[in-house]
Amino acid sequence: MTVRDLLLARAEDDRPALRWREEGTIRSLSWREYVAAAGRLADDLEARLDPEKPPHVGVLLPNGPAFALHLAAAGLGGHVLVGLNSTRRGEALDADIAKADCQLVIDSPDPALRRIVSSGPPKLTTRATTTNDSRVGVAADSLFMLIFTSGTSGTPKAVRITHEKITGPGTHLVARLGLTADDVHYLSMPMFHSNAVMAGWAPALTTGAAFAVAPFSASGFLPDVRDFGATYANYVGKPLAYILATPERPDDADNPLRVVFGNEANEKDIAEFGRRFGCTVVDSYSSTENAVIVQRRPDMPEGALGWPLDGVKVLDPETGEETAVGVIGELVNTTGAGAFAGYYNDPDAEAERMRGGMYWSGDLAYRDADGWVYFAGRSGDWLRVDGENMATAPIERILLRHPSIGEAAVYALPDHVGDKVACALILREPLTADELWTFLGEQSDLSPKAWPSVVRILEDLPRTATNKVLKRELRDLDPGLGTTWTR
Repeated sequence: MTVRDLLLARAEDDRPALRWREEGTIRSLSWREYVAAAGRLADDLEARLDPEKPPHVGVLLPNGPAFALHLAAAGLGGHVLVGLNSTRRGEALDADIAKADCQLVIDSPDPALRRIVSSGPPKLTTRATTTNDSRVGVAADSLFMLIFTSGTSGTPKAVRITHEKITGPGTHLVARLGLTADDVHYLSMPMFHSNAVMAGWAPALTTGAAFAVAPFSASGFLPDVRDFGATYANYVGKPLAYILATPERPDDADNPLRVVFGNEANEKDIAEFGRRFGCTVVDSYSSTENAVIVQRRPDMPEGALGWPLDGVKVLDPETGEETAVGVIGELVNTTGAGAFAGYYNDPDAEAERMRGGMYWSGDLAYRDADGWVYFAGRSGDWLRVDGENMATAPIERILLRHPSIGEAAVYALPDHVGDKVACALILREPLTADELWTFLGEQSDLSPKAWPSVVRILEDLPRTATNKVLKRELRDLDPGLGTTWTR
């Protein structure tokens, strides 16, 4: 199935589709209007593209109706949407545009867009009237979009997103979460990233549910949910923690939200968010490449990432052998690439991922005696302290047990030989150094070598646009920022 198939199935549907806020007013398009406008936009873009070059259109826009229309236009048309990270600037952004072979970059709502949306009675253009358009062949494995990785561990890579990498997750999440056409999806995560497209937009496209688009705001989240009537929301990174940091009110649970889906939230935030806002939070392991699947299950132990599907193993990156119980290695899809369709214009990075015909995720993990997998950080998060290798995520999970700690980021600082452990904390409640040292001393599963030598109390952490912590920037932060404890 293709994105075009799903859009064409909505071409005569007069139920609500796209919703957004404009000058304080909630505006909307029906599915009929949305598909028709997207078809006209696809034709408008095709007329501006050189047929001798890759038909790649960069979209550098915030969450809003324009980006949503460009998504559908790419689905109906023959061009490829390149999601450009709106937080990147200068040479870094220029490099992304060049790597993705963008012919056009849309960096503000096109002046023609309002005309395209409102023109004439809604009617699909020739391009969008058939899936057998002789000018543009679209199949499940056709390229739909290029999405850049977050860049937490290096230069962002452009992941090839095919039509089936949109329709597949959409169908899966509809069944897994019980989503229906009566739901209203709230998309506040960056639409240039896979989470918003695959976990927010794709399920709505699958069922014909309405979806609302807005830029993320912790304080604006609950008002948006109420105003849009949102029953479903998606997230990536730390948004749950940001929302929980807003003042709690007695009526927080008085809202239509029933299920929230995403990845990278911690157990404490998952439970507290569900309690406070009266909804179910489903967290899952995921990446833009979508090649390694580890499923969360109701019976899994506290702190576990989940149960690995067949073929997913923890391997020693040096020997390629499966690690012993409790020994950290790298999560690998030993059966091949899975849903990974490759990187665009980056053969070296692709070869590194597909060593020996297996997909090496770059995520560190270990397994327990029963086979449950536990996340241990990114491959760049290795620490070597007094000759012993360790990873950051297990230390972060221990720090987050303290009720005063809202976020913890553990990273390496150079020592005379090897590394010393450092961490940056964001506090929910006041905490003293002595209280922290006492707490750490009470944690029986914390190795003495894993104790932080440097602790920094900060108001915020350096992050990507998808709310992932940039640990390499923590090492270079101005020492005058926040409060520093040493031991």
